[in-house]
Amino acid sequence: MITLYLLVGTAKRLFRYHSRDRHHWEALEPALLGDPVYTSAYSAEQGILYAGVNSEFYGPSVRRSRDFGLAWDTGGVGLAYAANDAEQVSRVWAIRPVDGRRVYAGVEASGLFRSDDAGDAWVEVEALPHASWEPGYGGKCLHTIAPDPFEPGRLYIACSSGGIYRSDDGGDHWEPINQGIRAEFMPEGEQYPESGQCVHKFVLSPSQKGRVWLQNHGGVYRSDDGGDTWSAIGGPLPSDFGFSIVVHPDDADRAYVTPLVRGPRWSPDNVLAVYRTADGGEHWDRLSQKLPEPTFCGVLRDAFTADGASPLGLYFGTTSGAVYHSADEGAHWDLVAQHLPRIYSVVVASES
Repeated sequence: MITLYLLVGTAKRLFRYHSRDRHHWEALEPALLGDPVYTSAYSAEQGILYAGVNSEFYGPSVRRSRDFGLAWDTGGVGLAYAANDAEQVSRVWAIRPVDGRRVYAGVEASGLFRSDDAGDAWVEVEALPHASWEPGYGGKCLHTIAPDPFEPGRLYIACSSGGIYRSDDGGDHWEPINQGIRAEFMPEGEQYPESGQCVHKFVLSPSQKGRVWLQNHGGVYRSDDGGDTWSAIGGPLPSDFGFSIVVHPDDADRAYVTPLVRGPRWSPDNVLAVYRTADGGEHWDRLSQKLPEPTFCGVLRDAFTADGASPLGLYFGTTSGAVYHSADEGAHWDLVAQHLPRIYSVVVASES
């Protein structure tokens, strides 16, 4: 029997839940008391749960647990820019374990760090020019990291407000791949710059080479060539603004988004809903069965995830502190928890 753990990062601490059937969830003792947890990631290969902890007193760190969040270490060393750098590391926004003991961390101000010993020591990926970007509304953050599942050495990152970048040599050189992504906040005639777009989230398909899904500050996009070109696919949605995007692990044409209204950043028509496409973004269906309305909340970029099971399980947390899950690919939703602090991240991990 498999035990699933749901790890919910909030403005105050990490909340933990577990289930053996994906229908009934039990609350466990919360962890990391009082500290904002912007992001978490689980490596089954390493048996390590990572959390990006942004303590106002101790500063930012990447913490590790080997028992699904019961006990934690104090984090590794080296997660800092050089002493003469004009910018400082103020928050951890992204963590991505890859093969072996390698882990990447994205930080504010927008920079990328790498560890080759599962987080004991960190070094900056200096080829990424963190000083060249402007901050977005939420800060100057490198928030998404993804290794290409089909091309060894190829790595993608996104930051606000720099856009999406790709390295084909393990991080030694980087190029912007924002061609065709619209920066709607720029003046007419300047809305398609090489960089400067406010990409909110992207995800690579694990089942089709070159397929990338992207949620922009305005616009939902799909690429079929690794980011060389992009197609806008958000037209049928009630709003093409949002933060989160999830792809089905076995169906490259199936993806999920949570649209928001630009100004207040809550769901369109005050109806909390997930939208799903099964045809690469040509059509979108609203999935809101058993979700409450009216609602005045949103879903942030790392607060929506999937478990990889069949049928696919989906999980998201809201800015108003509620966690919902679906065990049938979004057809029906049930409440896991409510009245939590503002939710930044949701991660699912399994123990056989």
